[in-house]
Amino acid sequence: MELEVRHYRSRAGRDVYQEWMDGLRDPRGKVAVMRRVVRVERGNFGDHATCRDGVSELRVDVGPGYRVYFGLDRGAVVLLLGGGDKSSQRRDLDRAVDAWRDYQRRTEHDEAMA
Repeated sequence: MELEVRHYRSRAGRDVYQEWMDGLRDPRGKVAVMRRVVRVERGNFGDHATCRDGVSELRVDVGPGYRVYFGLDRGAVVLLLGGGDKSSQRRDLDRAVDAWRDYQRRTEHDEAMA
């Protein structure tokens, strides 16, 4: 089962997930995260957990314990909302939940305008 993976963009046009990836200085961790996202595209979520309010996390057991936050839209689109590591998990999750809610509001509005 192939899934479409997209990046959340804030109202200001920022790609929050890509900014996080660009800021990762750990080459091994960066590669591990990229590989996980490729597996998700193929329908293999691996080690993941539902967090709250429609946001889940991919757990990447490399370095400080990287996390990739995502929402599943209509069962076929995985929206990458951001990332972080175990040390900033609570704050990162709060941001991901805010991003997911923003995405849902804007998506509903766009569909209503169509």
